[in-house]
Amino acid sequence: MFFWAFLIGGLICVVGQLLMDVGRLTPAHTLSLLVVVGAILSAFGLYDRLIDFAGAGATVPIMSFGNSLVKGAMEESAQHGIVGVISGMFEVTSAGISAAIIFAFIGSLLFKAKG
Repeated sequence: MFFWAFLIGGLICVVGQLLMDVGRLTPAHTLSLLVVVGAILSAFGLYDRLIDFAGAGATVPIMSFGNSLVKGAMEESAQHGIVGVISGMFEVTSAGISAAIIFAFIGSLLFKAKG
């Protein structure tokens, strides 16, 4: 399990790095592209299979955020219709988004920015 998690997670990171180095995409474009790819894979039911196969190698990279968005939207839309699409995305990902904001704020207080 650790081998596949390392391999799949590493391949996702290599693809992101190649997009920036060879494809000359900015980090923001690369981030957006990987989230969209994760969402598309999730919409076709492929990302859950990747998670079953690679474990944390598929849940830790940013592609998993796209998977979470689609999964939450699909679950809530089945229960609440079109309103559930929006609320489901935020319900599932709110803990991760909140943690990112809080830790970024703490980091900004502890460290001085260069430049």
